Amino acid sequence: MKKVLIALVYTALALGANTAVAADIPTLEALRDGDMKKLSFHSEPKPIAVAAFTLEDGGEGTLADYEGKYILLNFWATWCAPCRKEMPQLSALQAEFGGDDFEVVTLATGRNSPTGIVKFFEEAGVDNLPRHQDPRQQVAREMAVLGLPITVLIDPQGQEIARLQGDADWHSDSARAILAELLDSPGD
Repeated sequence: MKKVLIALVYTALALGANTAVAADIPTLEALRDGDMKKLSFHSEPKPIAVAAFTLEDGGEGTLADYEGKYILLNFWATWCAPCRKEMPQLSALQAEFGGDDFEVVTLATGRNSPTGIVKFFEEAGVDNLPRHQDPRQQVAREMAVLGLPITVLIDPQGQEIARLQGDADWHSDSARAILAELLDSPGD
């Protein structure tokens, strides 16, 4: 039954593909500089995970809960040194752009204790990002996350449009220009 549901979601996402983003790919790619050169835009949007994850308050959520806005989804772990380096930059990006049209969502994947996550965020000086968890790596598996950190850009229709493997300066001029272009695009 679960495979049938996943197939139906995949089909629905494929039929509703956002062609406006695909038309803007050359413009977005031209804005990549420095670390952002590792950001790979997909020629066609891809489906995202349907698996649930644990919210920081202990409840359950899915990526579908964020439809209607751009999401920068960051897969990370407390033991990941590059994750420690980029988390304050993700926080700065959220502070600048976060709102009705955009949100940075952090998802600690694998074994990460809630206490360790709180300590990680405190040490990094981050207080504006969610501390969600994917303890069984179900979301990470469905989205083919191999290695950490991985950051995925999801469009308002709930489809993956770009991915960056490894750490990056997410508050660089290039990252901010890409995000500003996306948020100013018509049809979103």
